[in-house]
Amino acid sequence: QGSQKRSNSTPETPRPKRAPSSRSPYGLFSPSSFSPSVTPSQKYSSRGGRGEVVASFGTVQGPAWSGRGGCAVKLFGCPEDNLTKPYKFMFQKALDVREALAGRVEELGEVLRRHHGLDGFTSAAFPAQEPVTVLGQISCDGNGKLNAKSVLLVGDREHSGGAQVPLDLSELPEYSLFPGQVVALEGTNSTGRRMVVSKLYEV
Repeated sequence: QGSQKRSNSTPETPRPKRAPSSRSPYGLFSPSSFSPSVTPSQKYSSRGGRGEVVASFGTVQGPAWSGRGGCAVKLFGCPEDNLTKPYKFMFQKALDVREALAGRVEELGEVLRRHHGLDGFTSAAFPAQEPVTVLGQISCDGNGKLNAKSVLLVGDREHSGGAQVPLDLSELPEYSLFPGQVVALEGTNSTGRRMVVSKLYEV
């Protein structure tokens, strides 16, 4: 028995497909039954109309914009916080992103402290028999959806050093949380492994 040579299939010379059986129900609803006859594609090297507009919406093509008078751009804020040179979007270093997020958590924490009249924040990782107030971000314990049993609190860097602690929200009458939300919580953490939340402070 001689070996059969495999036929090469290319866009120009496609491999013939088996015709669907007339008894098969899939043949009635195949794409070929709904699509019109398609002409064979041209070779890639002989294609034409490269860069040509084949479809457009509207009648105005290339509107010309003009303004009256001059305008000047003024930067507000600290000079070190403003962009002075171009940068690639989403090419920031991980350490720079972490510093920016940590600074944002500290800013929102100060807003929460002043708004609700809180004395201060403590670490979320230390065991506490008495109610304590902690600051952090809401997170999820896995890749699934956030639910009442998968809520974590990632403590702030200043007080908690970024420690994570699971949250027990059974004592709250109502709550609405999302991953990344900066909140201040009051509760007890008797074992240091799970915090039972009694109050939720939001911005």
